Amino acid sequence: MFSFILTRCGAPGGPRFFVSASVPLVAALLLAGSSCVHPAAAQPPLPTVTLRVGGHAVRAEYAATPETLSEGLMHRTALAADAGMLFELGEPDIHCFWMKNTLIPLSIAFIDRDGRIVDIQDMRPQSLDPHCPPAPVTRALEMNQGWFARAGVRPGDRVTRQGP
Repeated sequence: MFSFILTRCGAPGGPRFFVSASVPLVAALLLAGSSCVHPAAAQPPLPTVTLRVGGHAVRAEYAATPETLSEGLMHRTALAADAGMLFELGEPDIHCFWMKNTLIPLSIAFIDRDGRIVDIQDMRPQSLDPHCPPAPVTRALEMNQGWFARAGVRPGDRVTRQGP
């Protein structure tokens, strides 16, 4: 579904991005250029889903459209203790994240199509460093930095959606 670069124009300084392995499309998008309107604030909270992460209940905002996927938690100044954002990325691929215009330190769990966490990484606010999973994933869950470690959640644990 999203096997291409997803970008959204951000505040001065540029967008947050998700990249997959589709290099020809990435090159075409970079050559095409874009014009953007810079948002003044974070997007409003998204609809939420309840997840089971390891043995813990998590309330996560659900990002599944190109706009919500590319904006993510940009420009937010806080995230509740047991809250996060679940990114529905589509077909399995190497989806990478960065933290440009993201103000809070986060940890990200990369999740495969079977719901297993394949990797967890800490991400520094405003960083341009790419964070990529070691294997194809279909989802990613961002939480406050250190949440996974404090909860004892590690690669191999499952993430499941609770309720409807």
